[in-house]
Amino acid sequence: MKVHLDNVGIAVRDLNEAIDYFSALGLRVVGRDTVSGGWSDEAVDLDGNHAMLAVLATPDGHGRVELFQYLHPQAIETRPTRPNDIGMHRLGFRVADLEAALAAIAKLGHRPLRGIANYQDVYKLCYVTGPSNIIVMLAQEC
Repeated sequence: MKVHLDNVGIAVRDLNEAIDYFSALGLRVVGRDTVSGGWSDEAVDLDGNHAMLAVLATPDGHGRVELFQYLHPQAIETRPTRPNDIGMHRLGFRVADLEAALAAIAKLGHRPLRGIANYQDVYKLCYVTGPSNIIVMLAQEC
């Protein structure tokens, strides 16, 4: 069986805020839509759902993030995810310049959870806050 990862989907509190954040990291919007009813109810198992969405692509074109802002049913707030929580807890991006990436998201009010780590002289990396309590890992090859 041949498998290709198409995208990662994330529900967010504010779609425009999330687009600004991921755009600051270099992703670009490749599509926007509003979905509801019929096929959408069937696909996500939420009757009467209505959501705005945006698809962003990485500069190399190999990765996509799909962001959803639910209008109905009302979005459910959860506590911020911790790195040891079971389930998906972060998105990881390899960046050419970690300091520049950190500076770009700092302008939007987002900071590292702690500091920059060095993983075996292979990567400098850190976990940073993102919109809607998303945790993002940024890594630069050493």
